[in-house]
Amino acid sequence: MLNHQQGPLRFLRRGTKSPRRRFRRGVYLLPSLLTLGNMFCGYACVVYAMRGEFETAAPFIGFAIVLDMLDGRIARLTGTASAFGVEFDSLADVISFGIAPAILSFAWGLSPLGRLGWAAGFMFLTAGAMRLARFNIQSAAGGDKRYFVGMPSPAAAAVPAATVFAYPAGLSDYRQALPALAMVLVPAVLMVSTIRFRSFKTIDLQTRRPYTVLLLIAGGIMLITTHPRFVLVLLAYSYLASAFVGMAITRFRRRGGRSVPDEGVPETERPRPRDSAAR
Repeated sequence: MLNHQQGPLRFLRRGTKSPRRRFRRGVYLLPSLLTLGNMFCGYACVVYAMRGEFETAAPFIGFAIVLDMLDGRIARLTGTASAFGVEFDSLADVISFGIAPAILSFAWGLSPLGRLGWAAGFMFLTAGAMRLARFNIQSAAGGDKRYFVGMPSPAAAAVPAATVFAYPAGLSDYRQALPALAMVLVPAVLMVSTIRFRSFKTIDLQTRRPYTVLLLIAGGIMLITTHPRFVLVLLAYSYLASAFVGMAITRFRRRGGRSVPDEGVPETERPRPRDSAAR
């Protein structure tokens, strides 16, 4: 009698477990789908840039930045981070934040410079690939998550993308194209530098926040919607300049005699105090 009742009970148990397994597979698939969307945005940017439709091509880099932020965040919140997802995300970032902005910049304003123009675009691509490789090594070794060592590749790609979106007419003169080299070379140098940039990964979305934070976010969305060209350029170049502003403030405080804590710097890299007897 007992064995007869266990038969249907086992059937019911199998029926309740199968949806969980399917749901689990779907959760693992979700971050990869977002990464795939990130890669598609980079590819679409290249296609429209080759057609000369710069006003359509530039926003795809912005969409890729949003998808790149979401896939990592969702993978951490759902506990579905994997080695495959990390490698897949890095390859997608090389396309969206390396190849796409380099080709967009060259087609938009660096082409009148000839070999100098495509050499500058290739330097941006190389710096982006090196930045992603170094980020993977540093993430595996651990470190301070409050800062990035070097400018993040999505933020670096946002500089030419926002510039092109603000002025989609393009540059056709050699003299006009020369200043455009800074738009590509400055972010490229910052990506491979050791300058620290503020990271927003430590922001906990699960904790309670004041209502003013939600109002500020709503105001930011409203500004981007009503004045997208001006606001996006302002955000891109403000983040680029934020590292230099932070360095200037730190040096000013040290010259003023104030002790500034070495936030984000390992103890092995912090300067040791001199021995008083050796003075």
